[in-house]
Order: sequence, then structure tokens, then C-alpha cells
Amino acid sequence: MSRYAGKVPDVPAFKRLPRAVREQQMLDAAVRTFSRRGFHAASMDEIAESAGISKPMVYAYLGTKEELFVACLHREATRMLEAIAGAAAPDLPADLRLWRGLRAFFGFVGAHRDGWAVLYRQARGSQPFAGELATIRARMVEVVAGMLHHARSEREPEPARVTESGREVGGSDLEVVAYALVGASESLADWLADHPDADPAATATRMMTVAWLGAARLLTGTTWTPPEE
Repeated sequence: MSRYAGKVPDVPAFKRLPRAVREQQMLDAAVRTFSRRGFHAASMDEIAESAGISKPMVYAYLGTKEELFVACLHREATRMLEAIAGAAAPDLPADLRLWRGLRAFFGFVGAHRDGWAVLYRQARGSQPFAGELATIRARMVEVVAGMLHHARSEREPEPARVTESGREVGGSDLEVVAYALVGASESLADWLADHPDADPAATATRMMTVAWLGAARLLTGTTWTPPEE
């Protein structure tokens, strides 16, 4: 008679995770790997091992390596934009709205350095993803331009658009400033990503000092004029 008769042997239980949870685990592992290795050097074997699953499962859930990288871009961009939109409530005064948006942006970078590296370092260096990065940046510019438009409306409700200096501040002015602010914020975010001890909120304050002092004067129609030579 078997010595196991009358009792069930101990068998480790296997917990089947929901698909959405499993996908997030894969994306977490992929973001870590892509941020450190880059798109071309990263392997699906390495990503699968980091996620604790088989490589065929990665392919089955998220497709090829290129499709997986795009999925990482979309998730990190969505997280970043949702953080900014959630912080910059439209009923806030213009300066506070921009400040909170910047604080949320730099807070995201500080908390998700691997995600930032994938979004703005690895994607930039991999030609197939230039279009994805351009779309993300355009969305950021749109958000910032909307904040500046809101600030201008606070100063001078539509349809009046002539400022106290007598100069009209148009949509192209706001778009150019938005591009400048996004570019400067990206550069400062790269600095923050390389300095783990730096405070994201203090970094946001520095950016706000530069951004708002300049933007506030622009909204009154003030411009710098080069001297005659």
C-alpha cells in the first residue's frame, strides 16, 4: 500500500493572473530593460526573464519587440499626460495651473526614471519611433499652449486681444512659447533623471521661475527688441 494513501500530496498552487495584470508586469519589465539596454540591444529573452514568464507568452500578449516598445511608449506617455492633466485643473489661476502641471511633470520623471528614459532617450535614438515621439511632444505642446491661452483670456477676455502695450498676442505667439517651454522642460527633465538626489518639486520651481516670468511679460505684449547696429 502506498505511503501516500489517504492523503493528498502537497502540490504548489498556481495562481492565474488576469490578462491586464500580466500585461502590466510585462510592460514593467520591458520598460526597465529598454531604458538600460536601448531598443536594439534589448532582447525578448531578457525581457521575459525579467518578467518571470516565457518568451512565447510575451509575443502572444504584446507582439514583436517593436510592438512591445510602442506599447511601452504609449503607456508611459499616457501616465505622464494624465498626471499633468489631473494636476492642472482648468479652474485654477493661470500661474498656479502651469506650476502644478510642471510639478506633476517633474514628479513623473522623478518617480519613473526608466519610463522617461524610454520616452525621451531611447525613442529619440531609434528611428522607427520618431513619429511616436513627435506625436507625444505635439500633445505636450498642445497642453501648454492651452494653459497660455487660458492665461491670456484671464488678462483680456475674448474677443479683445490687444494687450496693454498695444501689441496683439496671437495663437502663433503662444504656440512658439509652448514649444520653447516643452523643449526646456525636457532638457531639465533629462538633468533630473541623471540626478536621483534632486528634488522634483524644486526642479519644477526653477522651471516655473524661468517660464512664468517670461510668459507673463509676453502675455502683456512685451517683447525684446535687438539694438540697432
